[in-house]
Amino acid sequence: MLRRLAVTGASLAVTLASALLTTAPASAAPVTAAASHATPATTAASPVRALDTRAADDAPDIDVTKVQAHLTELNAIANRNGGTRKSSGQGYRDSVAYVKGRLQSAGYTVTEQPCTSGCAGGAGPNLIAEWPQGDTSSVYMFGSHLDSVGAGPGINDNGSGSAALLETALTLAERHPAMAARARFAWWTDEEQGLNGSDFYVRSLSSAERSRIKAYYNFDMIASPNGGYFINHLTSTAAQPMKAYWDSLGLQPEENTEGAGRSDDYSFEQAGIPTSGYAMGAGARKTSAQAAKWGGTANRAYDSCYHQSCDTTANINATGLDRSVDGIAATLWKLAVAGSTPANDFSLTANPASGSVTPGESLTATIATQTTRGSAQTVALSASGAPAGVTVSFSPASVTSGASSTMTVATAASAAPGTYPLTVTGTGSGPGAVTHTTSFSLTVKGAGGCTAGQLLANGGFENGTSPWTGDTGTIGAHSGQSAHGGSRFAWLGGYGSAATDTLSQSLTLPAGCLRATLTYWLHIDTAETDHTAYDTFRVKVGDKTLTSWSNTDAAAGYAQHTLDLSPYVGQRITLTFTATEDTSLQTSFVLDDTSLQVS
Repeated sequence: MLRRLAVTGASLAVTLASALLTTAPASAAPVTAAASHATPATTAASPVRALDTRAADDAPDIDVTKVQAHLTELNAIANRNGGTRKSSGQGYRDSVAYVKGRLQSAGYTVTEQPCTSGCAGGAGPNLIAEWPQGDTSSVYMFGSHLDSVGAGPGINDNGSGSAALLETALTLAERHPAMAARARFAWWTDEEQGLNGSDFYVRSLSSAERSRIKAYYNFDMIASPNGGYFINHLTSTAAQPMKAYWDSLGLQPEENTEGAGRSDDYSFEQAGIPTSGYAMGAGARKTSAQAAKWGGTANRAYDSCYHQSCDTTANINATGLDRSVDGIAATLWKLAVAGSTPANDFSLTANPASGSVTPGESLTATIATQTTRGSAQTVALSASGAPAGVTVSFSPASVTSGASSTMTVATAASAAPGTYPLTVTGTGSGPGAVTHTTSFSLTVKGAGGCTAGQLLANGGFENGTSPWTGDTGTIGAHSGQSAHGGSRFAWLGGYGSAATDTLSQSLTLPAGCLRATLTYWLHIDTAETDHTAYDTFRVKVGDKTLTSWSNTDAAAGYAQHTLDLSPYVGQRITLTFTATEDTSLQTSFVLDDTSLQVS
């Protein structure tokens, strides 16, 4: 798990429950089948296939001793390579070779994806493996980071997640069940340096490829010795299969607050892909209530060897690892395995899959269905994700599979420029009905031609704080730092404790312009002493991170940086600068003289 806290907003004080994973209290009764399959009222359209529950019931009990055998091999690889499997070292490359060899022998389609931008120098590749059966338009991804920190072999963090996924994938190949959807497994590089491998993978996907991924599940530190039972986005639709399994054991899982934004699921979350996952805790301390519920030691870290050389095979809670890997298998079987293939099924596509519109006008696309199994059925159409001032309608609103409908996207004159991902949902009818989705990317154009100039207001911070939003107290003529120009600047970070500072400004890049260039001056100083990226500074447009810096980039004086924002011409954007510090040793990110020039 990455050491940083990457949660937008003020600093977080988080505790992650943990325990020595004893048997659940007798009073914690398993949830009923009806309760475990309920859909929270607050969630959007479910990414979970409406298949017969027999698929989940048939999930195998993964042999935890085989998972531990993989951990023994990863530990040996680290021992042969200076005690570490860091992303830029031979220990990581040997780990990739070990996992790849096992997967290829089992019949997987395996790809090494070099990280060609955004990763630390010398970082090894991502490893992607797909089981070559099931509906290619419906993909469920399961991932973990394969790298460790430089200080140790990383057996709980994150050999545990990597080994659990490997054995689950091998079991799937051995069982060779009929597949309703694609199962894709990923082992990420360079997570410990900033989630860089998964971020690169998500950025490399086309919009169509992203739309095929119905949910991503992440597993990071799932065998912590004093661990708890935590689920990412506990109440989300994506989490329900995972929660249902742990509920069936009476474990009463909690939300993974400590890990929010700190592992590779965040890369997918930022791209709008539903995410969840298991975790058992890192350096935060277990509360008394959690110790009473799960066992273990209160006021002690979930993993006292977190990011240390003692994170070896001796640092593994076999009970928790067993419960985690069995929950992974139960989720995979529920979502992707055709335990009960629907008698009638259909496909759903949008043509074209994207379109641009001027505010006040409308566009159309064809939503086509095809009967892919059994008899034709009635498919009801709906859409979600439309921003204010945009409405989506279908003519007709329901079709018989094999027929098409015209989708009309109408915009009001007040619709804000920008690019918006719309999700079109087709809901089948009859017993065992299934639901499918397809994506449509809508761009609402900006207005007018181009007048060359600088668009950021108060870019040098000399005129108060407006129109910047967020942690505007960072703006001022602070003692201890100096401005690049004038007397005022924005001092983000520098606390020496877990904290996040953000500054944002929203603006429209005129549609008639050809170029948009962001420049800013940044000074970084730090009390960190090694070359690990503990504290980060990110520049984002909307949810997309364009670049990042860290304590490893500290240097005397200011440095000017430039980013090309031309792809956002014609859109209304929110530009955000975010500094995130971990729990100790300050890093200051001092920002000044920002500008966004269009021409």
